[in-house]
Amino acid sequence: MKRRNFLKTTAATALPVSVNGLGISSLAKSSLFDFINGDNDRVLVLVQLGGGNDGLNTIIPLDQYDRLANVRSNVIIPENQLLGITPEVALHPEMTGIKSLFEEAKLNIIQSVAYPNQNRSHFRSTDIWTSGSASDEFLDTGWMGRYFDSQYPEYPTGYPNDDCPDPFALTLGFMVSETCQGMASNFSGAVFDPYSATSLIVADDNSSGDGTCYEVEIDFLRTAAQQTNLYSTQIVAAANAGNNLATYPENNRLSEQLQAVSLLVSGGLKTKVYVVSLGGFDTHANQVVDGDPARGEHAELLEELNAAITAFQEDLQLLGIDKQVLTMTFSEFGRQIGSNGGFGTDHGTAAPMMFFGSCVNAAILGANPEIPEQVFNQEGVPMQFDFRSVYGSVLMDWFDVPETLIRELLYEDFQHLPIVAPCDSVATDQPVYLSDAIDTYHYPNPFSNWLVIGFTVPAGRVKVSVYDAVGREVAVLTNQHFSAGTHEVQLEGHRLEKGNFFYRIQTDHGVKTKAVVKQ
Repeated sequence: MKRRNFLKTTAATALPVSVNGLGISSLAKSSLFDFINGDNDRVLVLVQLGGGNDGLNTIIPLDQYDRLANVRSNVIIPENQLLGITPEVALHPEMTGIKSLFEEAKLNIIQSVAYPNQNRSHFRSTDIWTSGSASDEFLDTGWMGRYFDSQYPEYPTGYPNDDCPDPFALTLGFMVSETCQGMASNFSGAVFDPYSATSLIVADDNSSGDGTCYEVEIDFLRTAAQQTNLYSTQIVAAANAGNNLATYPENNRLSEQLQAVSLLVSGGLKTKVYVVSLGGFDTHANQVVDGDPARGEHAELLEELNAAITAFQEDLQLLGIDKQVLTMTFSEFGRQIGSNGGFGTDHGTAAPMMFFGSCVNAAILGANPEIPEQVFNQEGVPMQFDFRSVYGSVLMDWFDVPETLIRELLYEDFQHLPIVAPCDSVATDQPVYLSDAIDTYHYPNPFSNWLVIGFTVPAGRVKVSVYDAVGREVAVLTNQHFSAGTHEVQLEGHRLEKGNFFYRIQTDHGVKTKAVVKQ
């Protein structure tokens, strides 16, 4: 049943931005051109969990539970209330619907996702996640925007057109997502109500040639207004042609956005990327209720996420479009391992990501985060997977983007992750630990002046990095091709401060992160 309880449709186009030196306009076109024109109907939905989601309170490592209980005793949920999905992994008790999706082979979990040299500012870290940049890069484009630019370098000039009549991307809300920011314009429009479009008044074309210094800006705004009106017509038509068959929860911010996405996809809109959001995850205080850790602000947020995602997946299946849509959650950072005195947690480092759909590899990628025996102040969850490898794997397997282009658009050390699976594949009963292909050892531990790290790997490129407890990359010990077998590298530790460190080994076949102690 259609629900017309939204408000207005708006569209926004960002001002021109500088080129980032990527030479994107010269890149070869890939098969996304066919996707936009209808030969493939795949859609990516990005769910932004604003504020920094506490991954250790969302995807709980049961094999680390005792150590967690020692450092977050006032926020940790009793083990007998958790929703176990494997012998080693459990979900928050509010995630009953998401647990069912895992059992139905419609959930993929990626453990401990972050980036080297974690920035703990909401604004800067959000910029990094939406741009797909390194922590010391300042890019004016988003990771999806750069890809769209590589295929449509003339955008927005000449769009929409007969080949591409629909928006490339849509953000549900009042502000466009920086994820889709291109070099000259944002490929995303902002939509609040898909049923009602507000036409923008466009001045007569002859008024632009006035010879003033504002002529370019006026032409840009006129193009944006004309584009908005044309795209709004397509959006309204799709909304009227679409439908919702599932019952969505009321008073749920995320649910309203996802309901609109399902409506537009079912109505035939060819938009490839939708961005939705749920804020409030900056849970410094009152993350849990004193005396009842299963309740509190975080529980309410996860209940909202759970209800919205569950209804959305049911709707897609009832509409027969579930194999078209891949949904991904992300947040700007996780929370610290230890809790604070306000029944909350502070800004941290890595956190899990979740993928939903009928075409996911229904597994857990990566091992549980290793909690040190002694957790120091400010310590965060160490990174296993670089978020740019997650983005690149989605582009590669969902949109058929060549790996060479992914390495140019994102970063050279891209590691493919098996997130997407054939839609009719048989689900596995076991998690997929990408660390199994790597055997490691280290000595001495604790170490003082030096640490030897040994690894047994198949032939291929191996990168060994060392991080401190707050996510700073303090050393890259090697990043080169190795023959199959056992090898060793050495960390000179005499200049390092005392505390916990983590070494991370990335190969073509997997990744492993291990904790060590400097004394």
